[in-house]
Amino acid sequence: MNILISGGSGFLGSAFSRELTARYRAQNKNVTITWLTRDASQAHPDDINMMTYDELATSDMSFDIILNLAGAGIADSRWSDERKEELMASRIKPTQSILDFIARASTKPNLLVSGSAIGWYGTQGDKPLTENSDYKTDFAHTLCDEWERLALKATDYDVPVAIVRTGVVIHPEGGMVAKLLLPFKFGVGGQLGDGQQMMSWISREDWVSAVIFIIEQHLKSASKTDINHINSLTQDNTSISENTFETENSAGNDTTAVVYNLTAPNPVTNHTFTKALGSWLQRPTFFTLPEFMLKLMFGEMSTLLIDGQKVLPQALLDAGYSFKHSTLQQALEDQK
Repeated sequence: MNILISGGSGFLGSAFSRELTARYRAQNKNVTITWLTRDASQAHPDDINMMTYDELATSDMSFDIILNLAGAGIADSRWSDERKEELMASRIKPTQSILDFIARASTKPNLLVSGSAIGWYGTQGDKPLTENSDYKTDFAHTLCDEWERLALKATDYDVPVAIVRTGVVIHPEGGMVAKLLLPFKFGVGGQLGDGQQMMSWISREDWVSAVIFIIEQHLKSASKTDINHINSLTQDNTSISENTFETENSAGNDTTAVVYNLTAPNPVTNHTFTKALGSWLQRPTFFTLPEFMLKLMFGEMSTLLIDGQKVLPQALLDAGYSFKHSTLQQALEDQK
């Protein structure tokens, strides 16, 4: 298997690369992983190939799978107008480069797996949300929706697409947990606002395993079924809301486009998360950061911390994926 990954050196891409390589080598299967990068001198493992975006623009290589993860962290800083533009561009430009490559490739990939986030649904409190749920419009939704729409254009070239909407990823090497470790270790960690907002999370191990599962399930079904008869995508003026799309794409072909929520089946409140993290670190969690303070500190971005989402992985469960960490306690305890 030959895989191209944008964002390969990141928190998720690097873990995916390690695990896939280990699994395939253990099964005596060949796998070649190439990371897309803007910096040809970027440090990388010896068994990873590197390709710049400029090289991709003229490359005649073929890839079985493309995994599109590039994008600046949505919660890394306040959402100024400049930051919003940066967040959008960091997703749209790499995705467009991949689409341009797909358009002219003589041998098309078997599948494009493209990143997104549960922010697509907007803030909807404790309402259960599956891949078939509707959305509420806010900046997070707009960001995710434009990213997804662009990726789904790969179906115009007969390339199936799997959109993976990711929740809060649990692992001490990155994401929310890494940012909270220091204050919690010093005993000043605590809940955010009233602590009742829902948090839809997934362990990094399950995120990696779920993406591998999606890829292998697709390859397995594609080997049995003519892809041109699998359900398809999209209408230009509506947001994406169904797990599998059933309309003809602009090229007149029927090509698979599927959405998966990458979240664990048991979301928790921020209060529960705070207590679990404090227990895991054996530190108190007496402090509370009030809602007004979060709004002062983070502005519009505070919605990610204050307003919850209860997002469920219905498509993964229906496909037969079995979670290693179905509870937050399991996910944290396995990090020791």
